[in-house]
Amino acid sequence: MRGALGGPRVLLRRLREVMAEPVSAQERLDKIVVMIAANMVAEVCSVYVLRVDGSLELYATEGLSRKAVHLTVLRAGEGLVGLVAKEAAPLNLPNAQAHPAFSYKPETGEEIYHSFLGVPVLRAGNTLGVLVVQNRAHRTYSEEEIEALQTTAMVLAEMIASGELTALAKPGAEPAARRPVHAKGETLSDGIGLGYVVLHEPRVFVKNFIADDLQKEQQRLDQAIDTLRATIDVMLEEEGVARAGEHRDVLETYRMFAHDRGWLHKMREAVMTGLTAEAAVERVQSDTRARMMRQTDPFLRERLHDLDDLANRLMRELLGEENAPKRTELPENAILVARNMSPAALLDYDRTRLRGVVLEEGAPTSHVAIVARAIGVPAVGQVANAVGLVDPLDAIIVDGDAGEVHARPMPDLERAYAEKVRLRARRQAQYAELRDRPAVTKDGERVNLFINAGLLVDLPHISETGADGIGLFRTELQFMVAATLPRASEQARFYRSVLDAAGGKPVTFRTLDVGGDKLLPYMRSIEEENPALGWRAIRLSLDRPGLLRSQLRALLESAPGQELRIMFPMVATVAEFDQARALLEKELTHLRRHKHDLPETIQVGAMIEVPSLLFALDDILPRVDFLSVGSNDLVQFLFAADRSNARVSGRFDPISAPVLRALKQIVEKGREYNKPIALCGELASRPLEALALIAAGFRTLSLSPAAIGPVKAMILELDVGKAAAVLDPLLTHKAGKASIRERLSAFAASAGIPV
Repeated sequence: MRGALGGPRVLLRRLREVMAEPVSAQERLDKIVVMIAANMVAEVCSVYVLRVDGSLELYATEGLSRKAVHLTVLRAGEGLVGLVAKEAAPLNLPNAQAHPAFSYKPETGEEIYHSFLGVPVLRAGNTLGVLVVQNRAHRTYSEEEIEALQTTAMVLAEMIASGELTALAKPGAEPAARRPVHAKGETLSDGIGLGYVVLHEPRVFVKNFIADDLQKEQQRLDQAIDTLRATIDVMLEEEGVARAGEHRDVLETYRMFAHDRGWLHKMREAVMTGLTAEAAVERVQSDTRARMMRQTDPFLRERLHDLDDLANRLMRELLGEENAPKRTELPENAILVARNMSPAALLDYDRTRLRGVVLEEGAPTSHVAIVARAIGVPAVGQVANAVGLVDPLDAIIVDGDAGEVHARPMPDLERAYAEKVRLRARRQAQYAELRDRPAVTKDGERVNLFINAGLLVDLPHISETGADGIGLFRTELQFMVAATLPRASEQARFYRSVLDAAGGKPVTFRTLDVGGDKLLPYMRSIEEENPALGWRAIRLSLDRPGLLRSQLRALLESAPGQELRIMFPMVATVAEFDQARALLEKELTHLRRHKHDLPETIQVGAMIEVPSLLFALDDILPRVDFLSVGSNDLVQFLFAADRSNARVSGRFDPISAPVLRALKQIVEKGREYNKPIALCGELASRPLEALALIAAGFRTLSLSPAAIGPVKAMILELDVGKAAAVLDPLLTHKAGKASIRERLSAFAASAGIPV
């Protein structure tokens, strides 16, 4: 075959014929190794398959002893074959026995062979096995031969992934390709979901691997690359993106890779071995993913991620988008799996069929996590290679309580989780029994528990949980799920329905809080270097006063004769609050002039999310009717830790002394000015954190609906005086490095408080 480009193409055509023959899996494998050995003029060709226990089993061979098939098993990482599997990279040796990793297996009779070429059998970056050729002569295999063997390994990968070889395996030693997978991640949203995988950005599954016309495939590949380059150039030239920013940096990286000669050469070379254009892209992409999974440098991992994304775009260009399922066509019990996704993208899906979310990225305080909690969907983030571990419609379990994911679970595990779901339902029933009990501590302190909401689907939670009202209604969610900007009349009807559903209980409407990762599909986004610190929330609203005035008018018209509570987000200066309130006064004047029915009372407040307001409390408290602490943003700004960046979001404890000192200061100032102070961030949704907040002085908390029961159960067993006696000394500068979390956990355990 060496020197003849026809060799691998002939082999691929013959492989296609063998794959179509109605023979057993073992017969098919045996024919394949004979064909490869003959085509490569190799004296040995062997296929090793990775098993569920991490070992590698010899499944077929031409040249070694046939008795060794299914008998020879290499431990994880053992021998040269184990090294190839571990590194997911080819190994080409003229004298294999001189290599320090060489492991001699007497039953194979391989001691007479010296040269060794092993390539990993890869799919979506995952190693499924190893394909090996050997010769007696001391020789180094050519680049062309390595390429040919890698191409052949790709066909084998599909055979292994299909599950065809499972029938050949002993129980407990099945191929790893379809093995049950247990992956550890980080909890984004509590709960347990059982269902079937739906890829948020579906992989393009190649069905036709073997080319009939190489020249045509080269033309298809070159045309797709040209189109891809042109698309990226257009995106870079669009107005708004032309400014410096993170998004532009990503596109510049895409453009760099799209013109990278090494990447293009690998794909063209793969086509020349006999693959279709899309199969060539997938082969190179799988190699990239394998390297990405083994890379520890964050910068290089990110660049490999970019290359992976670019390959997906190229394959979609080659095959079109028609093979991607529509988001409105979810199967029953769908579990979304994605690298990452925006809150708006999550809200696009049919929530009646959605049972869970699994992300490779994501952090507990990211907006997509908040939306997952808001709609009651269990979610786990930081699951390494989540997209590559599963195939569409695989059975999967999302354990949001433990931060774990189980793909293709064993039946007994599924049964155990089904029982866990039933137990959880019983626990929720116990919490439901507390619904009508006021949240009063053992020493008589009343704590007001409100819910966070943002959609009509959230509103039944008020009566279901016995909440005191809605402490944070995220109005932006209505804008994010709409295809076009909602008119003022639509907004007014929506807000009226919210107030009606609340049944007279207070509702605090937060004005539009978009920007950062909360983008509206019909508004041109402005790319920024640091979007969390940029043009968002009240800043955007004050720069677009027509948008804010329209919303304020809708809110005023929605509550005739009722109490209306309006809250402005991300206020950084007193002047911003004054400007926003002035716009509200203009709308009031307009409505009075036109004889509209107005709310009986209007309460106007601000959110404390930006640390600058901590030093302006004496200035803003006389101007507001109430303040509400947005702990998610306040904590990220206090620690300069992007809550969407998992590398830093969990680095600092939100109930450490600096945070609680700041929160305690806010509460004390509120008492001094006789103004209500609430906390509406996700911090209040965890019982131990809620205990810390109550001990620090908070008596009004707004939390996710699912957290009302656990937090109320904690409050009913809490003695605030004793908790404050534990907390207060820890907030002094003399406390040193004492862990508040550990001390409060020990206090709760000794007092029998469920946290």
